[in-house]
Amino acid sequence: QVHVAESGGGSVKVGGSLRLSCATSGNIDSRGCMAWYRQPSGKEREGVARIQPYYDIDVYADSVKGRFTISTDSAQNTLYLQMNNLRPGDTAMYYCAADVRCGTWSRLWGDSWGQGTQVTVSS
Repeated sequence: QVHVAESGGGSVKVGGSLRLSCATSGNIDSRGCMAWYRQPSGKEREGVARIQPYYDIDVYADSVKGRFTISTDSAQNTLYLQMNNLRPGDTAMYYCAADVRCGTWSRLWGDSWGQGTQVTVSS
């Protein structure tokens, strides 16, 4: 099981930026696909951005395309999500996963999640 720890959330105004971090256990280069998800209060969790570092492939939900960028730092075993031009609709708890089935938003092993990091965008 891969352990993750999300950080970097906060409260920002519309148009602001945040960078989320996801520290992972083990060697990030051995991971096939990793992803960020978000869950607005009272709603289902949804995939936001997914990355397959070996092939330099990243995929984004339509709602964040052009505003969010997913990346990795193998030296730090860390996954990032740079979020720019934030909107109130981006308000949610954000989670990361390092055991994602490539080409999908589903998980390879189980359905356990970290504590998440809260992002709140106000006008």
